[in-house]
Amino acid sequence: MTLVLENVSKSVGGVTQVHPTNLELQNGTMNVLLGPTLSGKTTMMRLMAGLDAPQTGRLLWNGEDVTGQRVQDRKVAMVYQQFINYPSMTVYDNIASPMKLMGQTKAEIDRAVRETADLMQLTPFLDRKPLELSGGQQQRCALARALVKNAGLVLLDEPLANLDYKLREELRAEIPKIFERSGAIFVYATTEPEEALLLGGNTATLWEGRVTQFGPTPTVYRKPESATTARVFSDPPMNFLKITKTGGRLTFGPDQSISLPHIARDLPDGSYSAGFRPNHLELSALRPDAMAFDTRLTVTEITGSETFIHLDFHGERWVGLVHGVQSLDPGQKLTVFLDPAHIYVFALDGSLVSVAPYAEAA
Repeated sequence: MTLVLENVSKSVGGVTQVHPTNLELQNGTMNVLLGPTLSGKTTMMRLMAGLDAPQTGRLLWNGEDVTGQRVQDRKVAMVYQQFINYPSMTVYDNIASPMKLMGQTKAEIDRAVRETADLMQLTPFLDRKPLELSGGQQQRCALARALVKNAGLVLLDEPLANLDYKLREELRAEIPKIFERSGAIFVYATTEPEEALLLGGNTATLWEGRVTQFGPTPTVYRKPESATTARVFSDPPMNFLKITKTGGRLTFGPDQSISLPHIARDLPDGSYSAGFRPNHLELSALRPDAMAFDTRLTVTEITGSETFIHLDFHGERWVGLVHGVQSLDPGQKLTVFLDPAHIYVFALDGSLVSVAPYAEAA
């Protein structure tokens, strides 16, 4: 099974929500759509499902053009962030409803419902109505109904966003196992880079209705082809700094320069943008060639085991993620350090020039 989008686009009210897009999704794969709110994830999923018609292009399912085919005639299951259940039915009947419509036997239905309910931790609630459940339990019911449908294409639009942390982490681990058993094409939309990394498979990064990169998730993360992809696939977003290479020196910030690190040795002289992820900023120099930045601390956010530090470096706004609870005062001067091995180099148009050495070695 394959799902192919050929030059597919969508506009609403003169506003382009999905620019012309080409994607090919293979059977038995997990495919993550990663991007911020309003980047086009839900619109693209609706196009895949047949809920919306594209302005241009076509969709092919196993080589067959299904662009104009009704959604009810496609073997598609979709789960939204906002759970949708039948309020008058029990949880058992909600989960069983797609199988009843497909004419499966009572024994087949009962076995599939109970197996899926056990996976979703819903067994004690099979005789209840959805409105008697918590929000998380209602979402699990909707997810279970999609899974028993045995669809060739399963679309999951931020399905875990309303669940508590513990259950969300458990289901993140279980979903890849479920799709491996089913052999279906799974498409999973999320705003969270961490979730994309946990799910694995392939990732398409989206920004303002455009797919900026698509490929195996670790590759897209470690080797972003553009500064836009790097921003999307980093939480908080990647930090950037203008740098200039002149002869044997690399200049950054007012009157600061260092001897050329490995990342810059083969670059032509000129101006570039250096990118580095928040977790690579340190409060102490871990190696002799670390780059030092004298910044001003603007905000701290303590999460318990980690601290987010918001920094101002001569007008550049950065975020650092450092371990432990840090006793720091907003407004204070703070020197932070960066290992040059963690720097990506981008041209001024945003295209990747040099992958960070640490990512090449991974």
